[in-house]
Formats: sequence, structure tokens, C-alpha cells
Amino acid sequence: MDISIYFEEAAQVSVAFVIGAIIGLEREFRSKPAGFRTMILICVGSCLYTILSKEAAIGSTDRIASNIVTGIGFIGAGVIFKEGISVNGLTTAALIWITAALGMAIGYHNYPVAIVVSGMVVIALFVLEPVQRFINNLHRVKDYKIRTEQLGNNFQIELEEFFRSHDLSFRCMKALKENNDAVYLYRISSPDRNYDLVNQFLLKHKDVKSFDV
Repeated sequence: MDISIYFEEAAQVSVAFVIGAIIGLEREFRSKPAGFRTMILICVGSCLYTILSKEAAIGSTDRIASNIVTGIGFIGAGVIFKEGISVNGLTTAALIWITAALGMAIGYHNYPVAIVVSGMVVIALFVLEPVQRFINNLHRVKDYKIRTEQLGNNFQIELEEFFRSHDLSFRCMKALKENNDAVYLYRISSPDRNYDLVNQFLLKHKDVKSFDV
């Protein structure tokens, strides 16, 4: 085998290393489950598997590539977790998926696409974050999961009276009993998008054990 091919493949995995590091820096900065080293390993590993698939496969080279996608799906699923009524880790899972795709693109010598998509990822992570915060501030509806101790006595009556007195639209989505606690799921709409009043009411109420937004 021509030694120049070895240098070419070393250059490919080196580029994959750099791209994985750039993406991983943002995740590491935000203390996410898949951070700096993880993204490097995913990008380099995907690139290496793609190179090996081209060298070892007879006929079609898509078999190993398809297995890369399957394996990355398991890794991505591992960083998604549910906390209260919110789901966390979706962005990290998507980044794992696209980082693997970038590694595969480099393995197939498709550098222009890898560079363009890497730029898009960086823009989505850094530049578009203020836009996302602005959009989140425009939300007029929020879901609250409220847990009260000892079934909360008259808590639900007091809570709904508080909503009415502050002109908040509300709907009780679910009410259930867990052990000796009552759990309420409310969908609340505030015309002025000010939910601090609700948060302060729940924080100060003696019957509230915890709440998630």
C-alpha cells in the first residue's frame, strides 16, 4: 500500500479531531453530558469506521456506515433524560448525531460539505442562542407540575383563586395522588408573560413541596 495513502488517512482523522473538538468545546462549556472528549471520539471514530468500510467492504460500502448511524442512536438516547415535566439532552443528542455524520463525511473525502455543516452547527450553537432566548421570552403559556404535602388541604382552591385575582388563564390538566402527596399539572397563560408572581406564590406557600416549570 502506498505510504501516501496512510498520510491522507491520518489527515482525515486529524480534521475529524479538530471538528469534534470545536463542537465539544461548546458542550463542555455548558457542562453537558457529552462534552469535549466525547465529541472528539465520536467524530474521529465515525471517520475511522468510514475509512475502514471503504477499504474492507466488498461491493457496497454502506453496511458499516449504516451501523454507525445505529450505534450513534444508542449513544444519543443515553444523554436524553426526563426531569419533572421537561425533557433534557435533546440538543446534545442531535449534536452527537450530526458530529458522527461530519466524521463520516470526512471519511468519504467530502470536505466542503463537512466544513459548511460545521459552520452551520457553530452558528446554531453560539449565534442563535440569543434568538432562542428571545423566542422563549415570548411564550405566553407554561406548564407547572406542583407537588403538595399531605394532599395540600385547600391548596387547589387557594391556587385557582390566586390565578383569578391576577387575571391568569389556567387549566388543570391533571390531578393525582402519590403516596400522601397531591400532584397537580396546570397550564397557565399570562398576558404580560410575567410568571414571577406564580413562582413567588408557590415558593412561599406552606403546602407546596416542589414544583417544576
